[in-house]
Amino acid sequence: MARALVLLDMRPDCRVTHVSRLYRTPPWGKTDQAWFFNACAQVETSLSPDELLDACLTIERQMKRERLERWGPRTIDIDVLTYGSLSQRSQTLEIPHPRMTERGFVLKPLADFAADLIVGGRTVAAWLKDADLSGIEVADARDDWWRQRAPKSPA
Repeated sequence: MARALVLLDMRPDCRVTHVSRLYRTPPWGKTDQAWFFNACAQVETSLSPDELLDACLTIERQMKRERLERWGPRTIDIDVLTYGSLSQRSQTLEIPHPRMTERGFVLKPLADFAADLIVGGRTVAAWLKDADLSGIEVADARDDWWRQRAPKSPA
């Protein structure tokens, strides 16, 4: 995840401005697999939402992401959750992310820096109060964990 954030931040059209703490979370959907790590980041970008998604998918491919089974094990999964106050639905991208308000593993890290963000008529903090947070634990409490662990010059 640190490498993915560095790769995104290195782009001339993107700047990572906030990153949540790093969380260790139980598997969701397909539960017979190892636990996951989750984090959220805020990115300033000149890219359109679809271009930002393409950039994220390119980083996933660089990191050898394979989509073998839904909710299955993966090296990295980068989602575009929101894009300002934009609401959009296309075949490739739905903003806000259609299931983000149902997932504690998304809301918990997002609340680290965007608790007051309005999604679906409620703040992230309000959604978080109703979320299932079972098993979610802080793996690294620093907001610069991604800079500390990232390789100096990613390939």
